[in-house]
This record gives sequence, C-alpha cells and structure tokens, in this order.
Amino acid sequence: MTRTAQIMNLRSSALALTVFAGLGLGGCGSTQDRAAADGKASRPVETAVLTYAPAVPPPITRHTPATVVAHLEASVQTTELAPGVKYAFWTFNTRVPGPFIRTRVGDTLEMHITNADITGTPHNIDLHCVTGPGGGATVTTGVKGDHRMVRFKLLHPGIFVYHCAAPPVMDHIANGMYGLILVEPEGGLPKVDHEFYVMQSEFYTNPLAEDTDVATYSHEQGLAENPTYVVFNGRVGSLTGDNMLQARVGEKVRIFFGNGGPNKISSFHLIGEIFDKVYREGDLVSPPARSVQTTLVPAGGAAAVEFGVEVPGTYTLVDHAIFRIEKGAVGFLKVTGAEQPDIFHSVQKPTPCEGCLVHP
Repeated sequence: MTRTAQIMNLRSSALALTVFAGLGLGGCGSTQDRAAADGKASRPVETAVLTYAPAVPPPITRHTPATVVAHLEASVQTTELAPGVKYAFWTFNTRVPGPFIRTRVGDTLEMHITNADITGTPHNIDLHCVTGPGGGATVTTGVKGDHRMVRFKLLHPGIFVYHCAAPPVMDHIANGMYGLILVEPEGGLPKVDHEFYVMQSEFYTNPLAEDTDVATYSHEQGLAENPTYVVFNGRVGSLTGDNMLQARVGEKVRIFFGNGGPNKISSFHLIGEIFDKVYREGDLVSPPARSVQTTLVPAGGAAAVEFGVEVPGTYTLVDHAIFRIEKGAVGFLKVTGAEQPDIFHSVQKPTPCEGCLVHP
C-alpha cells in the first residue's frame, strides 16, 4: 500500500469514528471509551445490520476486528401464531424469532437492550457466544423503560443462540424471546448463492376459549413438555405459500438453523435433498460432516447446513419427529430451473396430494 493510500485510510477511519461519536448515545460511552475498552485506539465502530427470518445479513468483508453495535428492544406483540389463532408473543424487536446478528471472531459486540414491555416484566439477554457470567444476562436485566449497555469480546467463531434469561427463564423462551448470532471465523465462510435463517421453537397454550381467538400461555404444558405448536420462524405456515424459500437449479444454499426449544430436540431434515455439509452444533472450525440426511439440533443449539440444488421442484423442511408436522413444523424450498433427467426422471407425473402437509 502506498503512503498516500495509508493516509487516506487513516483519514477515513478517523472520520467514521468522529461521526459515530457525534451521534451522542446518552451516557452509553464515547467512541474513545470503546477504543480504550478494546485496547485498540484505531478499531472501527459499525452498526450491526439486523435482519429478520428468513433473511440473513450480508457476509462480512473486512479482515480486521471492529466494535459492532446492536440494539434490541423487548416488548409484547399480539399477532398470528396459527390460522385463526393469535398469541401475545414476548419479542426482541417485535419479532419471533428475534433479529439475526452477524459478527466476526475478535469483534467486540456492544449490546444495547431496552425494555419496552408495558406489563413491567423484566427482560435481559443471554448470548451463547459470550464468555462471562450469565452470557450477559446478569448485567442486562431491566424493567419497563430501562436501558442497558454492555460490551463482549467475541472469542469463539460459530453460530449461536441468544435468548432472554430473566426469571423464570423458561417462560421468556417459551413466549418467543430468542434468535441467532453468527460469529464468522477469521477467513469467513465459503461463498454460497443463498443464506437463510430458520429457527424452530415450541409454544405451549391453554385450550382456546370460545369467546376469543387469542391463545394464552400454559406454564404447566411447558413443564409437561407437551407443546401445542412446534413451528419454524415463530408461526405455523411461516415458510409456506408465498413465503417459501426460493432458489434456482445449480445454486448453493446455506441454512442457519437454530432451535429455541425450550424443550425438544429437532431432527432437521430436507425431503428430497442431502446436506453436502453440516456444521454440527454451530461448530464452524472443525471440518463439517458430509452427505448427511438428518441432523440433530438440541434445544438452545444451532447448526449450519449447505447443499446444492440440482433438480427443480418443491423441497420440504421438516422436523423428522414427524408428528410435529401436524403441529406446524413444516416449510418449503421452491427450486426453479431446467429439468435434469439424468438425475431425476419419471414417466409418470406427480400424483396430486390433496390436503397433504408434506408435499404441496
């Protein structure tokens, strides 16, 4: 790099830091404070790109650590859980699951947690990627109107679950407060054509009263581990119809698959495809498993799967604990493109599957 280019880079970094400091985060710490805390005066500061399932933020292109600032807000939102059934979800940023956060190993994550829950219920965040007591939960707990800020050095690459861990922890998770955070390894991840965010979880409800369409939470059903619904991305039908995942023949797909639980292991399977690579239990460092049909994802765990799509058609995402399909654990990937008779060919046309939950 020439001397002129070095000067221009330094000026650009200084400008970015000055602009960020000028935002005035009201007692949350200046850019100089962040740099001092990180021990690196020149470390850049950037705002996290947050996306919502099934979308994933773009890959990180920088090759050095940064301070990544992410804002989450806890609140209650009443919206559809299943056709004709609403539910008062406990949420991060009004969504279930919460936003996908993308970082890089060596980054410092600056988390801002605001409690906007009008019921006064305390909330916090426990990030499984954090090294420190409670994964951050013990220092981020706040009630209505409270704001908490904390910084974490990200020491381990992987795909990790985060969730609320205010007591009773199981109620906060069961009501929808979870999401995924990716900590990319230093060299990044192999390039693919599509990345998707899919998260399985369970909801435990009381029988629906005749005079309402709003289901209520049942701690007792959670204790019995008897979910009313097992869903992808927060509701029945989130990956069906117009919401199907989309790809084309010849493309490579990566799915970041999380399991919010709070109780059940997921047997994640894609009908009609084999996972070329599986990064089990969120491990992005070890060599991936190959040619895997079904992968176990524990409650509070995650995995990344990669596969090429060679044949057009509709492929079905399921938890292969197969009765859970009737509770909502089903979604679809629609692949378009030219037929590939050398790979898949039949003289007969597909048989119509009226009312089938597995083959649309």
